[in-house]
Amino acid sequence: MHRRTILIGGGIAAVAAAAAGVAAYRASRTRERDAAALLALVLPDLSGREQPLAQWRGKILVVNFWATWCGPCREEMPHFVRAQAEHAATGLQFVGIAVDQVDKVRQFTDELGVNYPILIGGYGAIELSRALGNSVGALPFTIVLDRQGAVVWTHLGAVKEPQFNTLLAGLLTPA
Repeated sequence: MHRRTILIGGGIAAVAAAAAGVAAYRASRTRERDAAALLALVLPDLSGREQPLAQWRGKILVVNFWATWCGPCREEMPHFVRAQAEHAATGLQFVGIAVDQVDKVRQFTDELGVNYPILIGGYGAIELSRALGNSVGALPFTIVLDRQGAVVWTHLGAVKEPQFNTLLAGLLTPA
């Protein structure tokens, strides 16, 4: 009886390990697909010029979906401005994708002194963020890619400065 229990328990553990392995593989494939889709994006900037996100390949890329009418978005943006100013020279690049109208975005970013590119996704950007892992379709939604272009972090809701600084420190430290 004891031997059968051990065999059954071992079998269950093996099936669980295999399922976990399949789930991890699918998650990694999903993240690869998300990174490729994100880097393939081409959206207009505030001047109407098309900007490919692939131009920032090789940098630590922080892509933030936001809107002027979103309170948590407005709360986190000053931190992004500070982080961009502090770490741009070491390869950090923020890109905002606005779910809003150009005139409202331009006025807000001018008032705040945003020092990183803002692209206009319009209201379709919500669906775009859903395709990239924002299952709820809420704002703000942030995706971080490492220098190799792999998705290393996604976050729904306002980014908390201490947690984000820890993430950045690990990514900005030379290997």
